[in-house]
Amino acid sequence: MRIAIFAFDGMIMFHLATPLLVFNEAADHQASEQGAAWQTIVWSRNGGPVTTVEGIRLSELTGAGVVDEADILVIPSWPDNLPAPDDAFVQLVRGAHARGTAVVGLCLGAYPVVASGILDGRTATTHWAATRRLADDHPAVTVDPSALYIDHGDVLTSAGTASGLDACLHLVRERLGAATATTVARHLVIAPHREGDQAQYIETPVPPVDDTDPIGRATAWALADLRRPLHVEQLAEQARMSPRNFSRHFRRMTGTTPAHWLLSRRLDRARTLLETTALPVEQVAAESGFASVVTFRQRFAAAYATTPSSYRRRFA
Repeated sequence: MRIAIFAFDGMIMFHLATPLLVFNEAADHQASEQGAAWQTIVWSRNGGPVTTVEGIRLSELTGAGVVDEADILVIPSWPDNLPAPDDAFVQLVRGAHARGTAVVGLCLGAYPVVASGILDGRTATTHWAATRRLADDHPAVTVDPSALYIDHGDVLTSAGTASGLDACLHLVRERLGAATATTVARHLVIAPHREGDQAQYIETPVPPVDDTDPIGRATAWALADLRRPLHVEQLAEQARMSPRNFSRHFRRMTGTTPAHWLLSRRLDRARTLLETTALPVEQVAAESGFASVVTFRQRFAAAYATTPSSYRRRFA
């Protein structure tokens, strides 16, 4: 897996470091587990050195020709004034996409991806502060100002800063499985999975999980045994709140609803079981807390566009 990551003068070092950090960690894991590491390559327009906004000079970069052989093209950022990409850059993105290369625009890097036209008629996201400009400049694309990331399979865009970590980890999960993504997240000490449709920003951060944290107490209780039927009323009871008050606080703190969070955790559990055990699909459904195997198959297919059996064949 060859991943070409674009660098330019004046970019923020964190934006470049994000995909390098996640994908190199995945490469290390692949090398130790399967002997087939991913390869990350940083390139600039002419192959010359670039200087980040922090004054760090990056030399010995590769030229744009590396994109011709890349499996994934990552544009991790773009200048803050959002200049339109020139024709050569647009053709580079279009050409990569036409060859089957997955195109990724992180944060403001979504701007040149959208400008290339490969997302016309589809949805995209970027940093919340730039969503209005992106929508105004490119009305053929529907801009979602709230999503953390949006993945169409062939093209992915993400919101600002830390959501780039979520998007890159999502790519690892989709290509190498949930177990590898969890290992990478653990090594990087980041959340193993945040859904792309969670809110970009949260008014109040989630407090540490302890006896004084009602939301944390309720979620920890739910995760202790996902096999049992769980409802908002039960979670609210654990938090010592009314269901309505609990749901309001939960969404403000996590950016999603209790029901959606619970479904995501059940699906996470199911994927882990499919990857790491030989349990029949019916038992995987039961162990993950789904009322029936039919419901499980429907939810799984809706979330991942594949069946549990196909997923197991790919990632077991």
